This record gives sequence, structure tokens and C-alpha cells, in this order.
Amino acid sequence: MNSLIWLALSSFVLSLILTPIFRDIFRSYGVVDQPDQNRKIHKYPIPRVGGMAIAVSYAASYFIVQWRTGILDSYDLSLVWKILPAASTIFLVGVIDDLWGLRPWQKLAGQLVAAGIACNSGILAVDVVGLHVQAWWTIPVTVFWLLACTNAFNLVDGMDGLATGVGMFATLTMFVSALMQKNLALAIATVPLAGCLIGFLCYNFNPATIFLGDSGSLTIGFLLGCFGIIWTEKSATLLGMMAPLMALSLPLLDVGLAIFRRFLRHQPIFSADRGHIHHRLLDRGMSPKKAAILLYGICSIVAVFSLLTSVVHNNAVSSVIVLLFCAVAWIGIQYLGYTEFSLAGKMLFGGGLQRNLKAELDLGALRKTFEAAKTASECAGLVEQSSGKFGLIATHMRIAGEDFEGPAESAGSLWTARVSIAEGDWIDFARVSDSGTGSVLFLDVVATSLRARIPQLDKPHTRVTLSAR
Repeated sequence: MNSLIWLALSSFVLSLILTPIFRDIFRSYGVVDQPDQNRKIHKYPIPRVGGMAIAVSYAASYFIVQWRTGILDSYDLSLVWKILPAASTIFLVGVIDDLWGLRPWQKLAGQLVAAGIACNSGILAVDVVGLHVQAWWTIPVTVFWLLACTNAFNLVDGMDGLATGVGMFATLTMFVSALMQKNLALAIATVPLAGCLIGFLCYNFNPATIFLGDSGSLTIGFLLGCFGIIWTEKSATLLGMMAPLMALSLPLLDVGLAIFRRFLRHQPIFSADRGHIHHRLLDRGMSPKKAAILLYGICSIVAVFSLLTSVVHNNAVSSVIVLLFCAVAWIGIQYLGYTEFSLAGKMLFGGGLQRNLKAELDLGALRKTFEAAKTASECAGLVEQSSGKFGLIATHMRIAGEDFEGPAESAGSLWTARVSIAEGDWIDFARVSDSGTGSVLFLDVVATSLRARIPQLDKPHTRVTLSAR
């Protein structure tokens, strides 16, 4: 216990002393993060390599404690030595990105190397649902977990004190769990990180004077991912893997929502936006300080859920805790008001997905049918027969110089559209119902199919003119 106290105090004091020193050094060299008043909402340039102060404080605390007290032995430091090569690699990747910048694929490659080193050192997610498993798939599972944790903290680091505070709560949760499990090696590995983060938070909380940078956020996320795997090795329940998932749920949920949100919007996965959890809170009128405190409170509640799941031996009770946690998370997501998810839910469960799928199938069949048409009259008949599926009627057509009259436009038409096929050829449509799906796509299919089918027609770009009713 004395070793834990000394490590906590020394790492806290070192971080408290070294952070402003590193801050001033990098400010003098211009290694700062410039505000853009969009995602980066700070008011003036702020040094961004705060991870160096944390890394130096973390490593130096062990040397100081061992030098002053000599109470640490090889067993106590076994986990530290096991993680050190991989953690050093991920820290180096972060430093290079902070100082010179890396492309997303280069950062990902560095993270893969670090994860591979961790697996080779024996950090493997082999304890699944209470069983110790030795199989080839434990390696990709471990790599995926470490990459998820690493990038989750990198993405959540978008507001003063957020990533630092979230990392502090997660680290303290794992430290308490290590004490409860009597896992001294894990406790010795986690307590200096907690001390470093508490000291660093004194300068990183709003208004921040230094940022973690990738050297800090990547390293914190990677270390916590490794600690989470070690945590599960002594789990007492079948749901033991849920404990580290809960402890890191806020950043993991944020990265999951970001990926899903960008997928729905057809945006690059690695693109930046203002849709993260902290951005949503800021957009609701919260100040950065209030948003950070609210998220700290959520992390403290999550920590309780996580520890309860870890120590409860009754799997039925653990399952109830997990379900309650999921319900709370769902309520939180609903509060944030992501439009993408509500629309996707309506499409999936409200029949929209089936209607869109049917429309795409009908359009594909229509293209093939046009390919078999041999005369303008046959083409006109296809247009008239198929338009009703999309809530349209063809009121007048001129195809290859031939005129075809359809039903007269009614006074209740929602809108009208003229599709130009070629010079002097066109089709007038009236939208008479909202029941059809994909009506604009139907107009495009008709135009492009007719141009391709009738050799004597020109093939200009589709032009659709709508007139509101």
C-alpha cells in the first residue's frame, strides 16, 4: 500500500510541475493548436503536446519511488514492463503527429504496430464470458479493442478537460477494481496514470492552457485498453468483459456514434465534424465548463455500474445491471437528438426501407424493359404503365417526334415536371400522390433509358423542371 501512495503522490506532483514547463517550451517554439471557431472553440493558440508531460511524469514516478524507497520489486512492475514497448510506440506515433502531422492511414498503421507489440507481449483478450480461451481469433479481437480505445480517446479530445477527465475516471475505476481483486500489478500500473491526469487536469480544465495532443490522447486510450484486458483476467462473472466496456463507454460510444453517423451521411469515416457528444451539448447552449462537468458526472455513474458488474457474482443480477446501463445509454442518445438515427429508425421500422428497396427493384426492371422496346409507341406505353407506381401520371409525351396523350392533369396535382429527352422531345408528368417512392429517380431512368434506346435522339444531360402547386 505504501508503494501505491508514493506512486500516486509522486506522479501527481511531477505532472503538476512538468506540465507548465512543457507548455511554455512548446509555446515558445510555436507548437500550438490554432482556433477555428468551429470545432476548435478556444480563443487563442494553445500548446498541444501535453502528452509529453504525462508520459514523463508517469515513467519518472517509478524511478523516484524505487530510488527513494526501494519497495518495488520485479513482480510489482511486471505489468508495467509488459506494456512499456507498445505504449512507447503509440506515444511516439502521437508525438510525430503533434509535431509534424500524420495522415490518418499513417496513424492507423502506427497503432496497428503498437497493438501487435502488445499482443506479442502477452496482452491478449483471452478471457471471454468467464472462460480462458486460447485461439487465433483472440489476436484480432485484441487489436480491434486496442484500436477502438485508442481512437475513442483521440476523438473525444475536442473540449477543454474532456479526454483528461474521462481518462481520469476510467483509470480510477480500474484502480479501485484492481484493489478489490487484489491485483497489485494492475494497481501499480494504473495509480500513477491517475495521479498524472489529476495533475494535468489543473491546466487542461476550462479555460485550458495546454492540450493533450495526440501524444496524450492516443497514449491514454491505448493504456486503458491494455488495463481493461488485464482487468478481465480476474473477472468473477460471465459478463466480466462488460466491466471495462462500461468504464470506457463514453469515448467508445462517441466513436461508435461518429462512425455510424458518417456512414449514414456517406461521409468519410475519418472526416471531422461537429456531431460528437460534447458538440451536441454545446449546441444545446451549455458552456464548455458545464458540459465537461456533466460528462464527468456521467463517468462517475458509469464507474459505479462498471464496478458493480465486476464484483457481483450473480450473473442474473449482473445482467440486470447491464440492461439498466443500456437503457440509460439509450435515453442519453435520444436526449442528444441525432436526426440521422431517428430517420434511420423510421426507415427501418416504419417501412421506408422496404419501400425504397421495392422502388429500386422496380426501376431496375424498368430499365431492362426499355431495352426490349422497339418503337416509340411501346416506350410510351411503358412510361404510362410504370408511372403510377411512383405516384405520377404522364399527361403528354413526344417521343421521336410522335405525340402521345395521357390523362389530363387534375387540379389536385402536387407538382408537374417536364423531362427533356432531346430537342423537340419531352414528357410531361404530374405528381398526383405521395404514396410513390423514388419519383425523381424514375424521371431520370425514363430520360436516360429513352435516349439510349432511340438511336436518332440526341443525349443531352437530364433536365427536370418542377413547378410547385
